Amino acid sequence: MEHTLTISVQDYLKHIYELTENGENASTNALAEKLDVKPASVTVMVQKLALSTPALVEYQKHQGVTLTKEGRKAALEVIRHHRLLETWLVRTLGYSWDEVHEDAERLEHVISEDFERRIAAVMGHPVRDPHGEFIPTAELTMPLDDSVPLSALRPNQTAMLQCVRGADAELLRHLESLGLVPGVHLEVLEYSPFDHNLMVKAGSKSAVLGLNVTHKIFVEVL
Repeated sequence: MEHTLTISVQDYLKHIYELTENGENASTNALAEKLDVKPASVTVMVQKLALSTPALVEYQKHQGVTLTKEGRKAALEVIRHHRLLETWLVRTLGYSWDEVHEDAERLEHVISEDFERRIAAVMGHPVRDPHGEFIPTAELTMPLDDSVPLSALRPNQTAMLQCVRGADAELLRHLESLGLVPGVHLEVLEYSPFDHNLMVKAGSKSAVLGLNVTHKIFVEVL
C-alpha cells in the first residue's frame, strides 16, 4: 500500500486498531484521549473516514467506530513500520527498549516501502519487536496471539513473559530492573484478592505488581 494517507489519518487508523483489538468498537471519547484532541474533532474525522473512497472506517453515532478491511490494512502497515523501526533502532543503533517509541513514532510515516523491505530483510524478518509485540507480516496480517495478561495468573503458576503493551518509558525501565523482559520465565508467588496485587519472581528477583502493571504484561502459561 502506497503512502497516500496523511499522518493524521494514519494516526487515527492505528489508534482505532489498538482500541478495537478486543472486538469492541472504539468510542470517540477513547480516541480523543489517545490522540489528545477534542471529541468533536474526532467525530468530524471519523465521519470523513467513513465517507472516503474506499471507506476506511464504519461509524454510527453513539455506537463508536470500527475499521473496514481497507482501514485495517492501512493501520497494520503503519504498525508494521513502527515495530520494525523499533526493532531496527535497538538492534542497529543501540537504543534501549524504553527509548525507541518516540523516534519510531516520527519515522513510521515517512519511510518508503523499499526501506521497510530492506530493514526487515537485514534483520532476518523479525516476528516481534523489542517489547515482544508481534510485527504485522509483509502481507499485512497480524500473527495469532494466544498470550494472556499476567493479571490472570495465580500462585504457583509459571509463565514466559511474551510482551509488554502500552507501557511508558519509566515503567519499561522499572520492569527491566526487576528482570521482567520478554523471554524471561517467571513464577507467581502470591495474590491479594483485595487489591489484585501479584507477587512474582523472575530469576533471583521478586516484586509486588499492581493491576495497572500486570494487565500490560502478557505471558504464555507454562
